Amino acid sequence: MLGIIQFISIACGIVLSFFPDEYDRAVHNWLDSADSASTANDTRWPTDISRDIIPVGCHSHNDYWRRVPLYSALQAGCIGVEADVWLFDDELYVGHTKSSLTERLTLQSMYIDPLVTILERQNPTTRFHQRGDGPMHGVFETDPAQTLILLIDFKTAGPATWHAVTKHLAPLRDRGYLTHFNGDEVIQRPITVVGTGNTPFDLVAANITYRDIFFDAPLDKLVDADQPDEAQTDAVLFQRTDLGQGQSGMPAIITASTFNTSNSFYASVSFKKAIGRPWPFHFTQTQMRRIRDQVRIAHQHGLKVRYWALPSWPRSLRNHIWRVLAQEGVDILNVDDLISATKGDWNTRVFDWWP
Repeated sequence: MLGIIQFISIACGIVLSFFPDEYDRAVHNWLDSADSASTANDTRWPTDISRDIIPVGCHSHNDYWRRVPLYSALQAGCIGVEADVWLFDDELYVGHTKSSLTERLTLQSMYIDPLVTILERQNPTTRFHQRGDGPMHGVFETDPAQTLILLIDFKTAGPATWHAVTKHLAPLRDRGYLTHFNGDEVIQRPITVVGTGNTPFDLVAANITYRDIFFDAPLDKLVDADQPDEAQTDAVLFQRTDLGQGQSGMPAIITASTFNTSNSFYASVSFKKAIGRPWPFHFTQTQMRRIRDQVRIAHQHGLKVRYWALPSWPRSLRNHIWRVLAQEGVDILNVDDLISATKGDWNTRVFDWWP
């Protein structure tokens, strides 16, 4: 009987996956609203493209894979989106693997240009409001101060990809939309760009007077600021040849002063690697202690905690993990299921044990 129920549940899930959900349909709301801005419409305000959307601390994992990239995440209220970029002939293509790349799906077309359009709409110049009158508005009308985190995963060689990403961010930078470090403090703006994957830390930290790409620091390698100096000296040794999140362009030794808000934004790590799968369906004391230590140390550095590679099945276990991480102060949930994550209804149900 359980096998029959599981088969029916899987079959229904497969069928439903071919139909757009409420967030997949969001593109029409956003684009229709944008079109209305150019025509006379006395029933709409120029900044109501995101009205009634409440920002939620979730990150749209592999956002480019969604039927409607960027817009689905915004409609759900996610404050973070992710784009994997590959550099070929000075163009940045977006995709999960090289075999999935196409000429038209670029960082510019999928994220930079749409964000410029949205933010120009959110920050209009009218007889009532001039550019520079107060702080800039972000993408969420219900919380204009909330920044949108654009996580760019460098898939190709770090230094070359770094220079290309820096160049391609110019439309956002030139309009003053990028969060940046000015040499003294971090100035928050509507878009915060974070580099992960092969992003080279040495290039992130090289400019001491201006930075608008921040680092995704390795959460499991952060050094406790309460440790004495002699312990910090031997804290973490890195091999420069390693690639992947938090590896490229790293110093040989990481100390408590290596990562801070002037050069980093996230502190991330694979949940599977750092914590492990809760078994049997609950966290051990050791796992809970590790989570709390990592959250505490990351917050000492002023960084936001993000775990990736969370279990997605069964849903009951996934929801339990979400609840625990949120309760323990993890700042942003790395999610694939936008609806379940942003609705906040993470109670256990019978059918949650199947996909």
